[in-house]
This record gives sequence, structure tokens and C-alpha cells, in this order.
Amino acid sequence: MGYASEISVANVAAKVNAVGQGHVLKFLPELSPGQQQAYLEQLAGLDWDLINKLVQSVVKHPEKFTISGDVKPAPFYENKPADAAKKQKLCDAFGRGEQLLREGKIAAFVVAGGQGTRLGWDGPKGTFPSTPIKKKPLFQCFAEYLLALGNRYGKPIAFYIMTSPQNDGPTREFWKKHQYFGMDPKNVMFFPQDQMPAIAFDGRVLLERKDSLALSPNGHGGSLLALWKSGAIADMKKRGITQISYFQVDNPIVRCIDPLFIGLHDMDGAQMSSKMLPKAYSKEKLGNFCIIDGKLTVIEYSDLPDELAEQRLPDGELRFRAGSIALHALKVEFVEQLNSKGFALPFHRAEKKIQCVDFETGQPLKIEKPNAVKLETFVFDALPLTGKSIIYETDRQDEFGPIKAMEGNDSVVTSEATTTTRNAAWLEAAGVKVPRKADGTPDCVIEIASSFALYPQDVVDKRVAEIKAGAHVYLE
Repeated sequence: MGYASEISVANVAAKVNAVGQGHVLKFLPELSPGQQQAYLEQLAGLDWDLINKLVQSVVKHPEKFTISGDVKPAPFYENKPADAAKKQKLCDAFGRGEQLLREGKIAAFVVAGGQGTRLGWDGPKGTFPSTPIKKKPLFQCFAEYLLALGNRYGKPIAFYIMTSPQNDGPTREFWKKHQYFGMDPKNVMFFPQDQMPAIAFDGRVLLERKDSLALSPNGHGGSLLALWKSGAIADMKKRGITQISYFQVDNPIVRCIDPLFIGLHDMDGAQMSSKMLPKAYSKEKLGNFCIIDGKLTVIEYSDLPDELAEQRLPDGELRFRAGSIALHALKVEFVEQLNSKGFALPFHRAEKKIQCVDFETGQPLKIEKPNAVKLETFVFDALPLTGKSIIYETDRQDEFGPIKAMEGNDSVVTSEATTTTRNAAWLEAAGVKVPRKADGTPDCVIEIASSFALYPQDVVDKRVAEIKAGAHVYLE
């Protein structure tokens, strides 16, 4: 067996054989000493008892999703309330958020384990060029936002970046190459999330190659486990951070930290809170915030029955209209509690086409239809575990321009259009004339750096030259 010690082989063999997965060692004798050691480390790093439980409960005997109990739409704070008292509460919340920033109590946390495969991009998704004029990578958008916010409130902001084992090295190299986009490296922490093996429908763990299992990240819910295992939570506590602003990597105009939202979350004593968008139509592909038997829950768009999805209020609005966009605020103590007695979030199954080799020959198979189950956790499954949670309505134009594809919905095209539309509205509110096409859309392209403006009101005191039709305008 070369450099792979007999003890290591014996220990790993005992673990995998005990749960009926001994086939994963079939090709070990064919590997080089270095391959053997790396593969044994991969196997030893997995929780085989958990995998065995999930084979039984999620792969072989999955429970069909059913909605039982009393289901109601979840209440939320409107972002433009007519009521004076509600307006005042939002003003107070913004002030609370600003206070927390001045005290260094808020950390930013991005889930950035994805690759840019769907975008035809060879590298971590966070390195994808995302802005309409300067083509800034997504990571640069976040860094500049956090730098501007930190400068405004006089306190640097700690930024935690969750990677995957596949993109951790390239992500760190990218930040180093770009000198952390001006951030202090001491305030940026990288860590990968855990992986889970893909499992064939018969319960056997798949091999991607003779020297590797078919592994994939354990879902965005795994981010809350990774925060704990990596030492990020311990680091936050050392820094005096009490709140975490959670977002995903694909949105260049996201408010990485929104003082109003996180201030509202803090004022109400919430443990985990969420932003929502009013759904554009009943079956829009957004999870639905619901209350089931008194507990806040997200029901996936595909699981919400049509009779509920189509329900309307007397004014014609959708009754279930609060859509989840994966923007959350979390109390550091809550993440600590989730992990202190073993990670609490359930695993879900996703049937996928997984590249793998034949169990007998080790030769690659041609996969033409779903052949396995990927095991994933969802971050919103932490919501029912909270004692207190709030939802705040945000504006689609203001901070929702995700890039998931090159064309179509949630694409480079729609994201750049949303960015220009938002920026045009900011300029017009400040009295700047913006040329528009016959259909009302801006007849120009506008990109605003965070150093120029974080909010629409920041534009008021700036001098902006007249914008001509067809112009490309970058403001910094």
C-alpha cells in the first residue's frame, strides 16, 4: 500500500464496511502512494454514520413533502409604510443599524462556494465581471461597498467568505492578486464548507474517479455549520461582533449590510431575520415565507399548492406574496446555539445527473438521466428554530440583480439593466436629467461606485454633468 499506513487503511475500512460502503476501497491497490493517502484522508474526513442514516431516511425511504397544519402568509415590515408610527420605526431602525456599525458589531458574510460554470466562466463565481461599464468582479463590488460603509461609520468591517474545497485556493489567490481590493487582509477570513457524497438510488456512494468520491457542497445551510467549524464564530466573538449579515455571491448590487434591516432585526430581538420581495407572479421561483402552526417557515415555490399560490386579497394582491431572496440577518449567539449540540438542520434530496465511474471496472459511465441523490441543507430551515424572527420588504430594483446565467431571467443582461435603472432613478431624484427611450427605459448606461453613493440621498450633494443619449457614465 505504499505510504498509506496500514492503520489508516484499517481504520477507514472499518468505518466504511460498518455502513455497507466497502466498495469505495475497491480500487485503492491501483493508486499511487500519494493518491492513496489523499483518498484515505478524503474518506476519513466524512461522517459515515450520518451518511448511513441519510441513505436510509433521505435516499431509500424519502418522506414526501406535505403541508399539514394551519398555513398562513408570514407578516412583514413594509419598506414604504403609509402609517406615521411605522415610518418612525423604520427611521429608528436605521439609526440602530448605524449605531451597530459605529460600534463594529456587524460582520458581512458571503456564501461563495460556486463556480461560474453556467456563465461559461472558468473560476469561482465571485471572480466573474459583473458591472455594466467597469466589469468589476463580484468580489470587488462587495469589498468596495464594505469599505465605503466602514469609512462612513468610522469602523472597518470584518468580511467572512465561505468557499468550497474546489474554489478555496483560487479564491484566496484572486483576493491576494488584487491586494484585497483595499481591505485589510486581517479583516477578511476565508473558509470552505463541508461536502457530502452523491449517493446512487440503491444507497451506494458514487465514485467520481478511482481516487475520489463524487462530492458536492452540503448546501447553503452548511454555511451555518462552516461558520462554527472554521472558527469564524469564535473570531467574531473575539472582535465583539454580535450580528451577521448573510448574502449570496451572485448579486452585484446587494446591500452587503443594510443598516435599516439589521437595525430592525436587532431592535425586535430577533435571532434570524430575512428580507423578502413581493412576488411578481404566483409561481415565481422564490421560496414563500409562511407561518405553519405558529412557526415561520419557507415553502419552496414548487411545493406551495396552486390553491394557496393563487389566493388573492381583496385589493388583488397575492395573499402569499412574500418571496425569499436569501438575504438574512443572524445573531452570532443563534449560530452558536445551532451548533453547540450537533448541527440541527435537516438534509434534503435533489435527484441529479452525477458523473461517476462503474463500481466494477472503474471506467467512466455515460450519464443521460438522474442517477443519484445530492444531499443538501437549506439555510432557511433555521427559521423555524428561532424564538423570534422578522421579515423586511425590500425593493427589487434597489438591490436585486442576481447573475445566474448569460441570458434570460436573472442573467448578466437583466442585472446590468437593473443596475442602470436603479442608478438612473437615484440621479433623477437628485435633479439630474436622464435620457430615456420611447419605452421609458434609460437611454444610457450608468454605473455608480459605492465610494460615490451608498444611498439615493448621497447623490444630492454631488455634481453630475448632463447625461447624453447613448452615454456610458461611471461615477466614483
